[in-house]
Amino acid sequence: MNVSVNFGPARTGTGRLMIVLAGLSAVSPFATDMYAPGFPQIVTSFGTSKTAVQFSLTACLLGLAIGQLALGPVSDAMGRRRLLLAGSGMFTVFSSVCALAPSVAVFDVGRLLQGIAGGAGLVIGRAVISDRFTGTHAARRFATLSVIAMTAPVLAPVVGGLILGVGSWRLVFAALAATGLLLTIAVWAWVPESLPAERRRTGGLRAAFTTMGGLLRRRELVGYLLVMGCALAALFAYISGSPFVFQNVYGLSPTGYSLVFATNAVGTVVTGVLFGRLAGRVGLSALLVVGVVITAAATITLVTLLAIGVSTLPATWACLFGLTSGFGIVLPASTTIVLAVGRDSPGAASGLLGGAQFVLGAAAAPLPGILGSTTAMSMSVVVLGFVLFSAVALCTLARPWHGPRS
Repeated sequence: MNVSVNFGPARTGTGRLMIVLAGLSAVSPFATDMYAPGFPQIVTSFGTSKTAVQFSLTACLLGLAIGQLALGPVSDAMGRRRLLLAGSGMFTVFSSVCALAPSVAVFDVGRLLQGIAGGAGLVIGRAVISDRFTGTHAARRFATLSVIAMTAPVLAPVVGGLILGVGSWRLVFAALAATGLLLTIAVWAWVPESLPAERRRTGGLRAAFTTMGGLLRRRELVGYLLVMGCALAALFAYISGSPFVFQNVYGLSPTGYSLVFATNAVGTVVTGVLFGRLAGRVGLSALLVVGVVITAAATITLVTLLAIGVSTLPATWACLFGLTSGFGIVLPASTTIVLAVGRDSPGAASGLLGGAQFVLGAAAAPLPGILGSTTAMSMSVVVLGFVLFSAVALCTLARPWHGPRS
């Protein structure tokens, strides 16, 4: 397939562009759960409950959903660059608010606004790739961003644990504010406008959101949105529940917990790289089916083991490694397919993609501890439920066998 040439397609320029888009794809997932190892510390710091602290994760996820749903279609009408600059700048501001928050209420509001601002980088970054690339070229670049977006929430607790080794949880948000500032400078220097005025949608915001409604009338697209959204909900249930499972149930230190996540990240990276190599040789729908099967098999195995009394660190860790490995295929495959189906409105399609991910993720995040305590079984059952919803959406709505995409 050919690469579109909306602006100077020099190798160096494309490389710098991808570096910035990679940073934008990573920073919001990092912000989502980089502070997870500090959950117990935040509970003590604010004198609040575990549920209240877990709600801060829900607030950030809701913000990411709102930001992407709103800014995706808006960027189809206004262009990409200005919104990327504004989003990165406000991410810096609200990360600072979180770092200085005097109470859990201010902290939660800061997390919501931080998520909205961070959503700009995620949704508009995908739209920029749709503006510039098509076919296999687009799939490989989406694979790169997807591996980063999937690896970031897995690696984030590792980095957060290292920061907590030298300072308090507030230092985590100071680091995020500094990162946001660097990304704002990088967007200004290396990200030109990718959507020329003649290609922008007319009719203002109302027309932009009408376009989004039109996309939602496509059964196939809704199916793939739910496949990804439910898979990401499973991931966030795992992320929010795992600090308590690995530290309180299995007795790991924050550093030990971080090492578990680092190992699981290897599975995500390996399968994501494998996806990138297979894209163009194997149909995207076939790869997506394989990814969903892997996540389902790993989670069913985990729940079965826990049900029969096998609740050990090695068994739980191994099954969760399989889960995160499956996500390394599900995310880039479903991303590429959704944006191919909605290629006539890439910003709106990207917004729906992010909204589906983070609305469902926000709903899932507090569920492992909703009964008062987070156990290996409570976390695993929630994860399994969303994985099975993902599989049902694939079979009943997406129906990839009716016309596999490549």
